[in-house]
Amino acid sequence: MAHEGRDENLGERAQQLLRTLIESYIRDGQPVGSRVLSRESGLQLSAATIRNVMADLEELGFVASPHTSAGRVPTDKGYRFFVDTLLQLRPLDEAATAEIRRQVETTRESPTELIATVSQLLSSATQLAGVVTLPRTRQAAVTQMEFVGLSENRVLVVLVFNDREVQNRIIQLERHYSADELKRASNYLNEQFRGRSVREVRQELLRQLSEARAHMNQIMLDAITVAQQVFEAGGEEKLEYVIKGETNLMGVAELTNVEKLRRLFEAFNEKRDFLHLLDHSLKAEGVQIFIGHESGYRILDDCSVVTAPYGGGDAVVGVLGVIGPTRMAYERVIPIVDMTAKLLGAALNSRR
Repeated sequence: MAHEGRDENLGERAQQLLRTLIESYIRDGQPVGSRVLSRESGLQLSAATIRNVMADLEELGFVASPHTSAGRVPTDKGYRFFVDTLLQLRPLDEAATAEIRRQVETTRESPTELIATVSQLLSSATQLAGVVTLPRTRQAAVTQMEFVGLSENRVLVVLVFNDREVQNRIIQLERHYSADELKRASNYLNEQFRGRSVREVRQELLRQLSEARAHMNQIMLDAITVAQQVFEAGGEEKLEYVIKGETNLMGVAELTNVEKLRRLFEAFNEKRDFLHLLDHSLKAEGVQIFIGHESGYRILDDCSVVTAPYGGGDAVVGVLGVIGPTRMAYERVIPIVDMTAKLLGAALNSRR
């Protein structure tokens, strides 16, 4: 899990009260007072003792006191300690597990459609927003390229990887290319590059471009001009994701502020911040948890993001996760994310 480690050693009594407070707040969404802590903690402590412990926890930054209540709520630091030290993960619900497994393992959809299905499954299982990145195709072999002319010197590029994964891209060219020119270019490129990875295609294009253009015929020049736009530097590194269940967040008390929701949904659409976060998760092992400000993006200060990488074979090709409030049921969400990542990776690997 992300951000492990802590800078204070809390005694058992303080840990038990903190766990009780956080579990109560996650369940009810209300600031927690000493009476609730006394009743639910199982500790035989006076109200005065509980208040003293709470004051210590507040001074250490694990809990805070809302101005309108005598109770306390967890801080991001409190949630982090809870997740890293106190959390007891629940066994997955058998019915929910079986449904996720059935849909992932039996689907005959394309990888892109499968990603959308898994995103929806994550959302349905957690009642939060589910997000899954499309599998990276860096090592996939290019098996076919087709070009379709559009208006204003634009061209629709249809790329087929490994004879099954289809990607569409639109590129902008400097001049108009006729249908015959585009057909000759695609024939040349398919002959030259079929079966090569994107990286190999780019390296070969650079090599050919370094040769004297005087030795190239017009078909070669046209093909390389078009291919440059298709395989521009960094293109295969770009992450794309599918997000489902954003509307589930509209019912979350912490996110009911209309302006806050609007900015959050705009961030989902713009994708930039989330792509940085998901890209970070690609490089990590196992489940990662970003709580509130830990994400580094102000728009997510009231949210937690739970992610896990998924793979095909020995390589990590994508990441999936759940976005919700910091007051989420981590003990349920973490196992769901972990299991779904493993199932998705296995499903993609079985198709190779």
